Amino acid sequence: MSLPILQIKPNMHSRIREGHPWVFAESLKHHDPIPSGSIVRVMTDYGYDCGIGLYNPNSAIAVRLLHSHEEDVTIDFFVARLRSALAIRQRVYPTMDSYRLCFGESDELPGLVIDRYGHYCAVQCLSAGMDYRLDIIVKALLIIIPDLKGVIAKHDSQLRIKEGLEQGEYIVFGEIPDFIEISENEIRLRVSLLHGQKTGYFLDQRLNRAWVGRLSQGMDVLDCFTNQGGFALHAAQGGAKSVLGVDSAAQAIESSKANAELNGFTACTFHQADVFDYLKQAVQDDMSWDIIILDPPAFTKSKATLARAKRGYAEINRQALKLIRSGGYLVTASCSQHLTVQMLTDIVQAESKRINRKLRLIHIGGQSPCHPILPIMPETSYLKCLTFAVE
Repeated sequence: MSLPILQIKPNMHSRIREGHPWVFAESLKHHDPIPSGSIVRVMTDYGYDCGIGLYNPNSAIAVRLLHSHEEDVTIDFFVARLRSALAIRQRVYPTMDSYRLCFGESDELPGLVIDRYGHYCAVQCLSAGMDYRLDIIVKALLIIIPDLKGVIAKHDSQLRIKEGLEQGEYIVFGEIPDFIEISENEIRLRVSLLHGQKTGYFLDQRLNRAWVGRLSQGMDVLDCFTNQGGFALHAAQGGAKSVLGVDSAAQAIESSKANAELNGFTACTFHQADVFDYLKQAVQDDMSWDIIILDPPAFTKSKATLARAKRGYAEINRQALKLIRSGGYLVTASCSQHLTVQMLTDIVQAESKRINRKLRLIHIGGQSPCHPILPIMPETSYLKCLTFAVE
């Protein structure tokens, strides 16, 4: 099979030769029209073969390279790549069956995200090339995990719009129950692939939740943006004296309460409120905690809105610092890729100085190992979770 060949403009191929999997439309020479989702071969202007990739004329990322020199992308290709990804997860989590099985570019399957929850998987196709191959992706999954009972496509990401793809959610194999019980750090969790945020649960915070559990013995803990109670439950497991989880979503509060009851954590209570409003009112009411956890949704997904996002992070961290007892801890996270560790550190430091609190940064956490980082691609490193000792 003869593949269409796309040539990169002179002096625009250094990162690609180093292994970066994205080829932007602006870096390609003019070429004849090619259907979206097609396999193409990418060459430099001097004839270097960069490998094959999946093409999309509707995206700023015109080609997502597969770093393969084969002529086709078959089920055997997906089986090999997914099997390699699975081997890493089974090595890192030998006793767990819930993790991010495939993290797109980091697992050499750009635009494909797969989360495993025991006998069920949630798939996100974030590129046209992967979307058009969903059927063989599911078949490959069934080969490497033969006891799968159900696979759901969670195609609600805004990234699909940028790819010219429709949004939606639908079951692509088997059946998906309303709730699935999983285990994390010996805590039982009831998650919903059908109704939960993202693919059902935030698997990237696993190590940071365990860290909070180790901090929490005898502490009064406030977990902001509790979602399904992940941090709150770990604090309770760690021996916290009291734990309060706050979230604006009624569904999140209901889920958190159910998970606390499932584990018999009587120290946990949950309250539905806007977190910004709740913290401001707590300051007025002279309330305080030993540990406050801030794990908000991304305040920015682009550099264009970074300045506004920084103001949001400053506001919420300032209010939290007012409420932490001397000798306590602030655990503050950001899943905004454009906000670096240093930026978040600087924001918290500036706000602490503003209200005359002293800080020591004692721990820098990141995304769990099932969200591996591609060294050549900083875009794959997005989560940071900082812990400050507060005086």
